[in-house]
Amino acid sequence: MPAFTPPPLPSDDKRWKIVNGTMRKNGFARHALIETLHTVQSAFGYLDDDSIRFVALSLRVPLSQAYGVVTFYHYFSLKPPGKHTMTICAGTACYIKGSDKLIAAAEKRLGITPGQTTSDGQISLMTARCVGACSRAPVVLCDGAVAGEMATEPMLEQLERWAVE
Repeated sequence: MPAFTPPPLPSDDKRWKIVNGTMRKNGFARHALIETLHTVQSAFGYLDDDSIRFVALSLRVPLSQAYGVVTFYHYFSLKPPGKHTMTICAGTACYIKGSDKLIAAAEKRLGITPGQTTSDGQISLMTARCVGACSRAPVVLCDGAVAGEMATEPMLEQLERWAVE
């Protein structure tokens, strides 16, 4: 049987070389599926149909299995993220300190639910099970930066600043 030859990269985009490096490091083995999908998500911000097909073909994994992994794990996104991302922690400590009210206020202000992006592509609203900053509850991540002891007004002010950019 001839040696496996991986398919050509989907484009000249340098990020595909990073993805290919992950697969090469793992010998294009099937067990590298989740790690490779994480690399694609990290490089491109989300997983589109073409990237999922490329990874499945490259790792010789059934397309249905690749989609099964992508749709099962909460981390993976099939849509591009907004320019800004607000992640509200919904862990126990944050919930007790009012993160449910923060989520409701953000939903009302943005007109979306967690996991969605505003129609103008400006803001993605996310929730997390725990961000590991329980002593600062309730916690909100604003583009990845931790903001502890968050109250509704400052959170809404941040959303307003992002909305007018």
